[in-house]
Amino acid sequence: MTITDVPASVAAAADASLRWHPGGPYSLRQTLGTLMRGNGDPSFSSRPDGLWMAFTTADGPVSLRLTSAEIGPEPHVNAQAWGPGSAAALATVPRLLGAGDDWSAFDEAVFHATLPRMVREARRRNLAVRLPSTGRMVDCLVPTILEQKVTVIEARRGFRYLMYRHGTPAPGAGTVAPAGLLVRPTPEQWLRIPSWEWHQAGVGPQRSATVMRALRSAVALERLALLPAAEAARKMQTIPGIGEWTAAEVVQRTHGCPDSIAVGDYHLAADVGAALTGRRTDDAGMLALLEPWKGQRQRVVRMIGLSGFRKPTFGPRMTIQDHRRH
Repeated sequence: MTITDVPASVAAAADASLRWHPGGPYSLRQTLGTLMRGNGDPSFSSRPDGLWMAFTTADGPVSLRLTSAEIGPEPHVNAQAWGPGSAAALATVPRLLGAGDDWSAFDEAVFHATLPRMVREARRRNLAVRLPSTGRMVDCLVPTILEQKVTVIEARRGFRYLMYRHGTPAPGAGTVAPAGLLVRPTPEQWLRIPSWEWHQAGVGPQRSATVMRALRSAVALERLALLPAAEAARKMQTIPGIGEWTAAEVVQRTHGCPDSIAVGDYHLAADVGAALTGRRTDDAGMLALLEPWKGQRQRVVRMIGLSGFRKPTFGPRMTIQDHRRH
């Protein structure tokens, strides 16, 4: 739903607010949807009155409400924030919404002509999509680690369990903000989670140990947001348990990286191969197919995803395992 105006009572109650103009077509939910860990992510709430999100800044937690006017001569997004982190959060809103995401090279006529028809058509229909850039490394890294080598359903079930047990109520939750909106745990809170809670969440010791190793260097980890995406990804991979897939999934969201590819994904190589050649392929084959568009490969993959293409499904599926009673 597109909302053109913020109710005066809500706007007046905000601790800080701003209006951002994207300067062209814009879709709030398509842009930020990739940040949510499923529709049940407690740190987000998509409602008729706007898209809500809660997170921690250097100054403290914040509840952020985003509403958009996407039709008309001047598309814009209104942002209102509540909580001690309000000012710090609003300083990051333009990048979060994709202000630094430049599609001009991708849309340049000569480059565009090299793209498969499917990708060109998807881009024509999705000019309003931006790649978001959160700059929040820990918030993105932890749930990504939870998704290593398990199904999305299993990972998100575990993430929700840990959020409900160890997340904290967002500023104004139940009054100005939606009831049940939660702030993800801080590094200190993640590190205090006992082993049996990880077990109850269905998170095996390998993944929980990777979270613990990474967050013992949380301050250094957050500094990676200041580096170029490729360098940040390389430095992340010096932490045991964090490989190419995890690093790529993180910088896609923290840096809005237009090129990072999640090598090692359970489905991605087969999807890309089927979309571009009609045949499934492996990671090496996927990288070879995408090589002509290096620098823009994530944009190509995003457009394949938005094209509506789905590869034929057959063969065994990855099973959901429950280790909590073992």
